[in-house]
Amino acid sequence: MSAKEEIDKLTEELKVYQDKYYKEGISLISDNEYDRLTDRLIELEKEYPEFQHPDSPTKRVGSDLTNDFPEVRHTIPVLSLDKAYSDEAVLDFFSKSIQKEGGALSFAAEEKIDGISMVLYYEKGILVRAVTRGNGEVGNDVTPNIMTMPSVPLSLPESLDIAVRGEVYLEKADFERLNAAESDESKRAANPRNLAAGTVRRQKSSEACRVPLTIYCYEGFWNDKTQTPPDHIHILSKLKALGFRINPHLAFFDSDKEKAREKLASAGLDGDAYAFSEIDEFIKKKTAERKTLPYEIDGLVFKINELDVREKFGYTEHHPRWAIAYKFEAPQAETELLSITIQVGRTGRITPVAEIAPTKLGGSTIRRATLHNQEYIDELELAIGDIVSVSKRGDVIPAVESVIEKNDKGNTTFVLPSECPCCHTKIVQIGGLQYCPNYDCPDQVKGRIAYFASTDQMDIETLGPRTVELLYNAGILESIEDIYSADYSAAADLPGIGEKSIKLLEKGIKESLTRPFTTVLSSLGVADIGKKSAELLVRNGFDSIDKILDAADRGDPDSFASIPGFGEITGKRIVEAFSSDRLRATIEALRKAGLHMDSSLDREENAEEQTFSGQVWCITGSFKNFNPRSKALKEIEKRGGRTVSSVTSKTTHLLAGEGGGSKRADAERLGVRIVSEDEFMAMLGTKDDGEKHEDGQLFLF
Repeated sequence: MSAKEEIDKLTEELKVYQDKYYKEGISLISDNEYDRLTDRLIELEKEYPEFQHPDSPTKRVGSDLTNDFPEVRHTIPVLSLDKAYSDEAVLDFFSKSIQKEGGALSFAAEEKIDGISMVLYYEKGILVRAVTRGNGEVGNDVTPNIMTMPSVPLSLPESLDIAVRGEVYLEKADFERLNAAESDESKRAANPRNLAAGTVRRQKSSEACRVPLTIYCYEGFWNDKTQTPPDHIHILSKLKALGFRINPHLAFFDSDKEKAREKLASAGLDGDAYAFSEIDEFIKKKTAERKTLPYEIDGLVFKINELDVREKFGYTEHHPRWAIAYKFEAPQAETELLSITIQVGRTGRITPVAEIAPTKLGGSTIRRATLHNQEYIDELELAIGDIVSVSKRGDVIPAVESVIEKNDKGNTTFVLPSECPCCHTKIVQIGGLQYCPNYDCPDQVKGRIAYFASTDQMDIETLGPRTVELLYNAGILESIEDIYSADYSAAADLPGIGEKSIKLLEKGIKESLTRPFTTVLSSLGVADIGKKSAELLVRNGFDSIDKILDAADRGDPDSFASIPGFGEITGKRIVEAFSSDRLRATIEALRKAGLHMDSSLDREENAEEQTFSGQVWCITGSFKNFNPRSKALKEIEKRGGRTVSSVTSKTTHLLAGEGGGSKRADAERLGVRIVSEDEFMAMLGTKDDGEKHEDGQLFLF
């Protein structure tokens, strides 16, 4: 028998043994025999790596080679969820969704596992990437560690291109056992989630495989839309058939219990059926069960079942409009409300903020908490000097929840001022929110400029909020368009600014002229158009600012609403925004300044410098000039190169920084060219000029 034939035979045998053991709990052979076969396969794969299967059972064992975790861009929406803190809020979500749709809807409810969000990407049925949530757009590729998890299929019974979202977690009993076994008290994890998060990022997958992580999967995204099941519960059913673990504690809501029961049965799923009127009963039941579950949950997730309605409702920049997370009671503390300050955002929204006596909450000291709006203050009957209960909603955002004890100073319920605290324009009410309608309000202007220049937008590194404030107060910057026409030499007379800082600022502004059209579009600050929305617009034909303006001139919100993920409300908002004379004047000024207002300009710019065309690059280690490393990836892609997350025989270059691990060894073995950071800088036609900038701020000399 040849080496290839033996590897093929052992691979298939061990896959059968693993599937039976991990999915059905059946041992077909003894542990000793299983270990003997596994060791033999490992030995053969080391000697003949070219014959190793991409879904080899040895991936479960892990490797002692050091992994690094490159950043990978997601191809599906990986967003957070809107939050609810009462059964009334969940029922309100149900009723508003039904009213908005104008017809019957059903809803699935799942436990919100307190773990690590993960996206599993399969190509032709083979697991090719496992990526953390990251910032929702870019996550870390942790594939080697996830491959060690028996609950994650390495291959599927069908040749599918699919992305699967799930939550990686550690059961309570395993956490207690592992923590107790750790002799060094300082290395013990605070909770199962922390230990799971640390394991997912272990440098050696052979260490990760010793922690019994598992996963529940809850969403599937088919690359071929025609293969997508008709609704959410059929997606869950299909995922289960493909070998994924789905949470058996599924609940399903419809107008009456019998309808819910019938739909669950049609999908072939077990679960609890409820009528809408039983929300309160369901939440009480799950709250009581929480402590008895073998894993941690921090809430419940309610989703519209019908996929066509989900597409119609679409997404905001932060969350889908078709789902909501009910959060269990958050940690709370008591403190005194010292005062209320008023913030004016870049859109003019007025937000009251509670200034509270410093108090410990959730491991940190907080001094401020959100109050939302006047309606919320009225509901609490909140007054200065009251003793209040403060929580961290979602374990992140401090919020005033209730009044524990009224003040003894005679202070009555706080009322927002009738005028903008910045420009003294009369405040207007829009829905439940208050706004300053003055587009020229200084706080709004400074907010728009700072947003435009921020790291996530045009990335003018030396133009942060403090610098914007300084230049605005000096009359040098009074609008976004002024960034490109201002005479910065006048700033030399300002306290703390010298010629070198002005040169750094001008350099940052010049570099921003190369930003692609999608970045310019999202930086304008239009509601509902962030980076993802801008990319969707371009992919759906709106690849220039003129096409967007033409649609606005026609009063055609449907052309935007028809884009998957947008919806009717977003379409109307875009038309309204781009009908504004002020925004149009800004756009024209930016166009004259040389910013990209057409995606073809991006292509032309790239076409002039395709020096990496036909090359396949991989990255390892850390860098002085590229932090995060995604900046180096962008430079490669701008010049026509392709980037990959691992070194293979098709890789042409490895960009190697400090601390690189197994990828360098792979590159040396395969004869891949290894490029140092200095060599890479030379290839880009750039040198390290030694200029360092503070995070988003101008150096003050």
